[in-house]
Amino acid sequence: MAVKKLVLDVLKPIKGRTIISIADRLANLDGITTVNISVTDMDVETMGLSILIEGENIVFDKIAEVLEEEGCAIHSIDQVISQGTRGK
Repeated sequence: MAVKKLVLDVLKPIKGRTIISIADRLANLDGITTVNISVTDMDVETMGLSILIEGENIVFDKIAEVLEEEGCAIHSIDQVISQGTRGK
């Protein structure tokens, strides 16, 4: 199974790197072609993010590792699109 698209609901501290830096780190992981980060809400200490990731072979564990290093917490996986290898 190759994951082609992920949509994540993520909580990020206000302090720390910008969403531009986080998008750049994620986009440079193997198998990822596109990263789109939208701010969904914000308060004094945190911001809610919707992160859309597209690629040919997305490895969730690598994404989770980068987000954890950035101090982020994944609340949920809101969408997954994958493609099987049968029938090719």
